[in-house]
Amino acid sequence: MFGIEFGGLFGLIVLVLDVWAIVSIFQSSASTGSKVLWIVLVLVLPLIGLLLWLLFGPKSK
Repeated sequence: MFGIEFGGLFGLIVLVLDVWAIVSIFQSSASTGSKVLWIVLVLVLPLIGLLLWLLFGPKSK
């Protein structure tokens, strides 16, 4: 009963955080190639990519 509701809420939170990460990556001072790789990683592996970006990714200006 709560599994679908919790999964939907968790998915929405991950989606919002991924969009925020992509915007932050785009605004960072990293090279274009680096930005593309990070964005692809976040899009292909939403949760893992987000966590890796938070730990190792380029920071905003």
